Amino acid sequence: MKKLKLILSIFVLTFFLGCSDENNDVDLDGVKAPLNIAALTTITQDNSGNVTFLPKGEGVTQFEIYFGDATTAPVYVNPGGTVTHKYREGKYQAKIVGVTINGKKTEAIQEVTVSFQAPTNFEPNITIGSNLSINVTAKAELETFFQVYFGDVANEVPVNFMEDEVITHTYLNPGTYQVRVVALSGGLATTEKTQAITVTNLFAAPIPTIPAANVISMFSDSYTNVAIDTWRTSWSQANLEDIDISGNKTKKYSALNFVGIEATTTPINASAMTFFHLDIWSSDLTEFKVKLVDFGANGAFGGGDDKEHEITISNPEKEKWVSLDLPLSTFTGLTTRSHIAQLILVGAPSGNTTVYVDNVFFYNQAGSITAAPTPTVAASKVISMFSDAYTNVAVDTWRTSWSSATLTDLSINGNATKKYSALDFVGIEATTTPINATAMTHFHTDVWSSDFTVFKIKLVDFGANGAFGGGDDKEHEVTITAPAKGSWVSLDIPLSTFTGLTTRAHIAQLIFVGAPSGNNTVYIDNVYFHN
Repeated sequence: MKKLKLILSIFVLTFFLGCSDENNDVDLDGVKAPLNIAALTTITQDNSGNVTFLPKGEGVTQFEIYFGDATTAPVYVNPGGTVTHKYREGKYQAKIVGVTINGKKTEAIQEVTVSFQAPTNFEPNITIGSNLSINVTAKAELETFFQVYFGDVANEVPVNFMEDEVITHTYLNPGTYQVRVVALSGGLATTEKTQAITVTNLFAAPIPTIPAANVISMFSDSYTNVAIDTWRTSWSQANLEDIDISGNKTKKYSALNFVGIEATTTPINASAMTFFHLDIWSSDLTEFKVKLVDFGANGAFGGGDDKEHEITISNPEKEKWVSLDLPLSTFTGLTTRSHIAQLILVGAPSGNTTVYVDNVFFYNQAGSITAAPTPTVAASKVISMFSDAYTNVAVDTWRTSWSSATLTDLSINGNATKKYSALDFVGIEATTTPINATAMTHFHTDVWSSDFTVFKIKLVDFGANGAFGGGDDKEHEVTITAPAKGSWVSLDIPLSTFTGLTTRAHIAQLIFVGAPSGNNTVYIDNVYFHN
């Protein structure tokens, strides 16, 4: 490969002279063109037309700014620097060019609006994200740029941003904040709007663990949903918003008294199902009711063969997702289930509560996953890495960067569980504080899968030097062939079976391997050593 020697500056030359000769050769062929070229353009509010450019980009050593007016020669700006240019009123197509050290260029056209009138048709958009965050965007006419004040600190310095740019802000505490968005032009007059925004400790709902074959889903990103005519009937007393929380679709019902949800065109046949499930989240709910209505064979409400029943959940937990798994047998009045066409949700305090809803489905428990069995070994005889039944030792990571698997931390019937999907292999490490298992006789873990054919467990002792590959590592892998599917398998493996693991005082790594490679899902719980 061609090598080029560059004398970049006295500083760089001095740096290179302090290195070995081989480091004097700078390989420029591999440097890629710049990415994400843009500019923040702000204008002074004094009718001067002075616009300041702050160019941005990745991999840039210098910017070229073409202002798009009668000034044809570019201005050169270093990363982090700015340049101010005087414009007359009008719209201009400025060109921002990012240049790399080897001369590769990427350019972007940025429209610059210069007006001395107040911006018009101003439309700020504020959406609530997850875990105390909001996202702010805006658009307008005659504006050059926008500012946003989040309302959470005194003497706040606004954040400047451009049209189509998304500004994310995370608050330290839940509450209601006055968010002010301002559109600015080159004159003194501005246009602004203030909106009260309530943020909470809201995350996306938990991922369901019921196999799709056992589910009739009305609403969930995890399944294929059946047809629903409406998620808010005309006779409902509630507001409905379809929102997105961390990429997960969610229904938000505010000012909730009651809301009707109907599947009258194609009623649901839940005769083979045993449970009704939904996840709810609220910061102010004191009572929640769920009513299911079967319209009967004639498919008409009030046709004489309707059946229904309502379940009341008193004082559901607040500020967390509550998974409701309601046995259909408890809907005692719902004596038929083959034409379920209506679901009604009721909240209290009436008309004064907000409830987020996700994962609305019927399911049959046969073949579905429940919580792992509770260990019975006395805590005094256990060194636990992961279990609700014991105090766990420190583990640095449950998925190393070199793993080939996806990790999801979830709760199954209130029990913390690790879910590894697309599993080829996953590394789990306790390198900061290796585990001394010399007094232990067994390694235990509970595993559940509906599709694995082979499962392997490797234990690695990093030795006294605590470093992998330090010369004193010991390891061994055990293979479980054709483990039972669709039920929890409790693996109690004598440490004597790990014949290559001749030392156990510095166990710092655990590796799980699944087959078919990269195409199986395994749930893990109760990972511990015991005597």
